[in-house]
Amino acid sequence: MHRIRKIYCRTFQTAFKIALPFLPYRTPEIIGSVKGIPDILNKKKCTNVLIITDKTIRSLGLTKRLEKALTDNRIPYSIYDQTVANPTTVNVAEALDIYYENECDCLIGFGGGSSMDCAKAVGARIAKPKQPLSKMKGILKVHKKLPLLIAIPTTAGTGSETTLAAVITDAETRHKYAINDFPLIPRYAVLDPKVTVSLPPSITATTGMDALTHAVEAFIGNSTTYGTRKNALMAVELIFENIDTVYNDGKNINARRNMLHASFYAGCAFTKSYVGYVHAVAHSLGGEYNVPHGLANAVILPFVLEAYGESIHKKLHKLAVAAGISKPDTPVSESAAAFIQAVKDMKQRFHIADHIPEIQDVDIPKLAHYADKEANPLYPVPVLMDKEELEQFYYQLMDDTQKGGLNFEC
Repeated sequence: MHRIRKIYCRTFQTAFKIALPFLPYRTPEIIGSVKGIPDILNKKKCTNVLIITDKTIRSLGLTKRLEKALTDNRIPYSIYDQTVANPTTVNVAEALDIYYENECDCLIGFGGGSSMDCAKAVGARIAKPKQPLSKMKGILKVHKKLPLLIAIPTTAGTGSETTLAAVITDAETRHKYAINDFPLIPRYAVLDPKVTVSLPPSITATTGMDALTHAVEAFIGNSTTYGTRKNALMAVELIFENIDTVYNDGKNINARRNMLHASFYAGCAFTKSYVGYVHAVAHSLGGEYNVPHGLANAVILPFVLEAYGESIHKKLHKLAVAAGISKPDTPVSESAAAFIQAVKDMKQRFHIADHIPEIQDVDIPKLAHYADKEANPLYPVPVLMDKEELEQFYYQLMDDTQKGGLNFEC
């Protein structure tokens, strides 16, 4: 990256870090079961609910306990279940129509990060009805109160139940962008392990590694606080202690609960300390090829950690100790290598490949441009990289057949 641009990025990031203690972050109140939602709705005088989810979640019957709780308490509700893996502007528009048609006054995002992001975006459109989502992308462009927003994660990974971000894909251009503002943080997060027991092992693994990526990127960045470091370390410890258990025994309620809390802690960490180039690259792949976000993060994570080099070795050492991989007196470089290898081993155990087959080499300049635009200057990464430098990761993610025999040096 050019020196002048580096100075600009670091100045921007430093200003944000200084401002952190004065920004209106808040932590959602935790509810342990969907059965506690009616009391909240009555307390907040909400009379009609819109549940935003997806077809798979509904077909698995995961919303039935919530629907029964609402019905038993005579609280009317509507359901929008067309949310796709990377929610689009069309999803938001369709859900918004249902909200208005049924005179709803509360939103519940029920599912993975996609459903929660869709619910947040619907809330943003309700708060600013005359403004399209494209005008809200970036930072602090909503700044108006949303209807009551409750998040019910069915995967232990996205952390969206804690964050101020909604990631949306433009249905026409396929460009994926984030809307970041404090009103988007849900008021309540329902961490109910019973809604996660039906997750198949593959999704359990990729969403768990998504949470790991959140914790790692938040911890190794340059805008950490005592609180975000503590949250990230707790998340990493819980993930390494529980992810193999839930992968092999999805009905283990205690391990499922621990993974939900790990995801919550990781979400709290990256909400304040942000993420990095793993996410920027993953978002571009999700927008262009609809690659599931958790899968993309899991595939990319070790490549980016290796690219950062010695700049993150001390921090990886602390993560390795928290994960139980290293001892406090283990040499720093040895611990760092052990942590990266542990991530690679985790991928192998969960049958997660090192390649993204959808990538086309002709798309790489555009993808790298999107990643560069998302990450710089916002993300306080350990090592700054520009568009050309970010291209290396896309080439690494291609196998030899995708490269068409071309010789790329990365």
